[in-house]
Amino acid sequence: MRNLLPVFAVVAAAFLWGIIGVFVKGLVAAGLTAMEIVTVRVCCASLFLLLIGFIKNPNLLKIKISDIYLFIGTGILSIVFFNWCYFTAMNMLSISTAVILLYTSPVFVMILSWVFFKEIINMPKILLLGCTFLGSILIAGVNGLAASDWDGIGFLIGIGSGLGYALYSIFGKLALKTYHTFTITAYTFFTASIFLLPATGIWHLTDQIIKPKPLILILGLGLFSTVIAYLLYTWGLGKMDGSKAAVIATVEPVTAMILGFVLYGERLSVLQLAGAFIILGAVLYYNNMSESKIGKVDTGNNPSI
Repeated sequence: MRNLLPVFAVVAAAFLWGIIGVFVKGLVAAGLTAMEIVTVRVCCASLFLLLIGFIKNPNLLKIKISDIYLFIGTGILSIVFFNWCYFTAMNMLSISTAVILLYTSPVFVMILSWVFFKEIINMPKILLLGCTFLGSILIAGVNGLAASDWDGIGFLIGIGSGLGYALYSIFGKLALKTYHTFTITAYTFFTASIFLLPATGIWHLTDQIIKPKPLILILGLGLFSTVIAYLLYTWGLGKMDGSKAAVIATVEPVTAMILGFVLYGERLSVLQLAGAFIILGAVLYYNNMSESKIGKVDTGNNPSI
């Protein structure tokens, strides 16, 4: 059971990311743009984490200045860069195509983990990554592959979202060798906030944000789909291969698909259901494979959360 806890943590994180649409739809209806939503999300998460840190254990907020590059990596190169690429790709391509390109991230994680952590690339990993990518394509809808969607620059930016998404696993894995899960998550969103606040000038929307409904949505987005989700994912990441965590996290589009059906009456095609089963099957099979076949991972000296 203890060996399953990291898997449950990553699955729970993916679920919480999958319900982001509920909060985003409400905030878009309130008049916020995509990047303004990203800004309020990371700023709210940063405030939650700093407050918890100061109250619970201020020592968790201590870092070495020489290690700031780790949090620039998780906060700016990953969180900010991936969100910018993702939302830009949605505007330049179809949403379906943008989703497909975002879920190239496990491939980047596998390659980068091999380069930086010497994690083994073998045929089971390649097959399982292929299954999750195929499942994501089916969930997004085959219409997302229409020729008119393949704008060259938009395609490259969409690939950038997959790379940015993957960089959290890489920089997070490096940071876990020195820092606690909480410290990594807190400084990830703190550095992202410092970058986004002047870039978006979000303070001009104070009157719009402090209304009851938008405020509740922001708090929910910041606490559940950000703080708790990233704490769970970062902790689980420290206990397994980065590529394994990336594959398990593809439960997110399955969650989003089911949520769209339950809450918004979105239709589910046979191909979308097939994609969901392919992803879930890949996750279950991957988790049941022996670590000797996948390759050992050094979890560093990360203490338990």
